[in-house]
Amino acid sequence: MKVSAYLEITMKIDEANRPAAAKVYTDYRGPFLEQIPGALTKDLLVREEDVQVLHGFDSAEHAQAYLQSEMFTNDVFVGLKPLWSGEPEVKIYTVA
Repeated sequence: MKVSAYLEITMKIDEANRPAAAKVYTDYRGPFLEQIPGALTKDLLVREEDVQVLHGFDSAEHAQAYLQSEMFTNDVFVGLKPLWSGEPEVKIYTVA
């Protein structure tokens, strides 16, 4: 299946908290790909100024639905929120 939409979550995370953030990513990457409808890819992108998680979906609707899913709201969000040094930026893109 082809990626038709991306969900990008950009987070400001201090250097000291990045290993814990990477653990959240690693812990939920497999379940995300196996259980979330329309999920196709998930990548962790690290820069000096921030950390991004780029999720590939088969549709923008599935990307939006993931933000309301039990996995995101009860597990991923809860695990990452204490690590933020600012509010995350969430964007959904469609592939042209």
